[in-house]
Amino acid sequence: QVQLVESGGGSVQAGGSLRLSCAVSGTTGLIGCMAWFRQRPGKEREWVAGIRNLDGATYYADFAKGRFAIAQDNAKNTVYLQMNSLKPEDTAMYYCAAGNYVADFSLESEYNYWGQGTQVTVSS
Repeated sequence: QVQLVESGGGSVQAGGSLRLSCAVSGTTGLIGCMAWFRQRPGKEREWVAGIRNLDGATYYADFAKGRFAIAQDNAKNTVYLQMNSLKPEDTAMYYCAAGNYVADFSLESEYNYWGQGTQVTVSS
């Protein structure tokens, strides 16, 4: 089993930055890919970014390109999401997800494990 615990959420003004963390524990050797998703108020959950453990390749949703960066620290078993130039529309619950093998990073069904989420609120 794998456990994911997110942290780092909070309230920030537009234009500000936050760094989310996802601590991974358990049978981490099974994990091939990690990702961040978010669910904005009244919206479906959507994919934000993903990273492939084997080579560190990263992938981003269009809205995240240029503003968000996903990174992993294998020594700490932690995945990060650095978010810059935040906008009010980035307000959401952010979730960390892990998959054994992921063919399409944007599909929720590809992921085997999920965290409980961390709230990000961006005020104008």
